[in-house]
Order: sequence, then C-alpha cells, then structure tokens
Amino acid sequence: MEITDVTTTILHDPDGRQLQDSTVPKLWAGGGTDIFVHIKTDEGLEGLGVGQARPPHAIREIIERELKDLFIGEDPFNIEKLWNDMFWRMRNYARKGVALQALSSMDIALWDLKARALGLPLYRLLNPRYESVPVYGSGGWTNMTEEELVEEALGFVERGIPRYKMKVGKDFGNAEREDVQRVAAVRKAVGDDVEIYVDANMGYNVKQAIRMSHKFEDYDVRWFEEPILADNVEGFAQISRATQIPIATGENEYTRHGFKELIVHGGVDIVQPDVGRVGGVTEWMKVASLADSFGLSIAPHGVPNVHLQLCMAIPNLKVVEYFAGGWVTVGRTGFFTEVPVPVDGMWAPFPDKPGLGFELDPDAVKKYSVN
Repeated sequence: MEITDVTTTILHDPDGRQLQDSTVPKLWAGGGTDIFVHIKTDEGLEGLGVGQARPPHAIREIIERELKDLFIGEDPFNIEKLWNDMFWRMRNYARKGVALQALSSMDIALWDLKARALGLPLYRLLNPRYESVPVYGSGGWTNMTEEELVEEALGFVERGIPRYKMKVGKDFGNAEREDVQRVAAVRKAVGDDVEIYVDANMGYNVKQAIRMSHKFEDYDVRWFEEPILADNVEGFAQISRATQIPIATGENEYTRHGFKELIVHGGVDIVQPDVGRVGGVTEWMKVASLADSFGLSIAPHGVPNVHLQLCMAIPNLKVVEYFAGGWVTVGRTGFFTEVPVPVDGMWAPFPDKPGLGFELDPDAVKKYSVN
C-alpha cells in the first residue's frame, strides 16, 4: 500500500457559542472551526486526521508546502519514519507551535489509516487496558455568569459525571475575589462528592498562584491547571512545592523533550498532553510512558474523541476531558457521523468501528466547508 495524496478540509460552524478564558483579551467570535487531514492510498483506504482549531489556514499551508511531498509514494505503516521525516524537514522552526500542530494532524491520520487497514478500532491496535475510562465535564468559561456555571456543573452531575472543571484567573488574574466566589458557588451547588478542577489558562503569576491555591484548598479543589505561563518551568515547580493541590499542565507543551524538562524539574503532578499539539499519537504515547516512569498520571487536554482511543491503552490514566455538547476540539459533533457518549461518568469507544471510529458527515462538509 502506498500513499497517493494528502488533502485537507476546514469546517466552520458560525453558530457556536462564544468562549473566553482568563488570558483571552477579547471575546472570541462565535463559531467553531476545525481542520481535518485526509491521507489517501492506492488501495482506496483513507486516514482521517484531526487538527487544532486555530490557526487552520496556517496548518493547511504547512501541510501543503512542507509535508505532503514527504508522504507521496510512502508506506503509511512506516509511521515512525514519516514522523521523523516531518520533524527534521521542519527542524529549524517546528519544535513547538503551529508546525508541530500540522505534524500532529498528519500523524493522527496515519494511525487512523493503519487501524482501518487492519480492521481495528485504534484503541485495539494500541493494546487496551480498560473496558471504559472516566471522564470529567469541562467548561466554566470566564464569560459565563455564576448562575450559568452552576447550571452547567449540575448538568454534568445529572448526566452521571461527578467531576467538573471551571476557569479561574479571570481578566488576566485581576478578579481574584470573583474567582473564589465562583468556585465557592459551584462547590455549594454540587456538594462534597463531586470533584472540582480549576484552570487558570496561565492567568496568574507565581506568587499570586500560590496565594490563590491556598484559597482553593478550602473548597477541596482536586487540581490547579496551568496557573502561570506555560514556559515558566521553575515557576511551576515553586507552585507545586507550595500547595497541597496537584498541579496539572501540558496542553501548551510540545514533544517528549518539552515534557521531560517539565517533569524532571518537578513542575507537574498531572500531565496533560494534547494529541493535536504534542506530535500526534506517536509522540503522545511516548509522553504517557515518560510520565508513567515518574509515577505521574495522564489527563489529556481537549480532542476528546481521539484521546478516548489513546486513554484506553495507558496504565497511568487519571481522567478524560469531555465538553458540553461533546465537542471534539472546538468544533461540534455535528461535523461527524455517530460518536459515542459517556454513560454514568464512564466512556468507551465503539468496539466495531475501525480507526478513530468516526467520519466526517458529508452533509456537514457540504454545509460548513471554507477555503
């Protein structure tokens, strides 16, 4: 089997809700955008890759101009070779950022293609450990009112999901009292048996994060996510040493090399690789193994329907992120054919659908495609 072509599809749903977290200076425009990669072969099989939502057109340009030619005529089963070919092609600018996002989407498509060729769901190819995995409800955006926060949290609980993550660090960390009030309101609403996680999206500084962590301890917060700028590894280590709350981070880290520095310096307790950024399935699995060797658990960031497959196969899983509406990245599940949904806080892939287990809906492609 040989690769004959690589194409991309960008879908934009203009009706998605507006989102804001602590370090978004202006409310994001409504709508959800995703980019998808299609790796085609001479045997008629095709692999689907899911890319980051932003910036989709830059990712498309990198795939078209820098990566596509490396794949034409190659055996798609040679994933490690193709990963390294991509990485070294972009060696001077691809160790972090948008180029790694392009590489990641290509790698995801290769794994989807391999699993499809073998007639297996991806999790079966990766050697599963579990029958299903736990999820937490993710949301709590800073542009939501306190009442909306409580309603969303209770909505997840009513669906049998006893874990909820909300945003803090509002207005670049300049609303500390409101941050605490919002956490207190959610805790009061959901009771003592629901786990609460908070995510600052890099909105605090080091000493501020330490001070806020002590306030959050009063509400039994179970992790404090990305409290400071992702590049400040030593700062993460300082915070981790100063609080009883586990520090979660990694969504803005790239490759196992970046995670090695974060882990070795003691800057993380719960490791959060994002398959759409870290380097695809290939690198994500290596990061999971690295974390396991240090006794650390994995709670991946975003891309739930892809992470569902990967998390079935790692020994050090903590929990999988799941969004209101079942978003895959920032797009809607309306972009896809049928996808599985959690039941009583647990989630499992379809056992009889090969690869990632979902397809782009042809009607959605026709309706939402953009150039």
